[in-house]
Amino acid sequence: MARKEKVTKVIDGDTFMTDRRKHPVRIANVDTPEKGQPGYSQAKKALQSLIQGQEVAIDTKARDRYNRSVANVKIEGKSVNRAMKDFEEK
Repeated sequence: MARKEKVTKVIDGDTFMTDRRKHPVRIANVDTPEKGQPGYSQAKKALQSLIQGQEVAIDTKARDRYNRSVANVKIEGKSVNRAMKDFEEK
């Protein structure tokens, strides 16, 4: 069951914080460039423009070794996971 939460901070192109969690949310099956790698800024800006300050539906599928929720994320019924696939490392 997906939980609706407001995005408070975008960390990078595949990780963000919400107003209800202590740990970040990692977008499942998406691997965008890390800080310092080519494409990092573009991926982060794309995710910010898509979800920053917005209410998203988070459907947690697993937890990673950093205790982050690994989740399918939707905004207004559209998949954020799918939208961010274009910004993955090549």
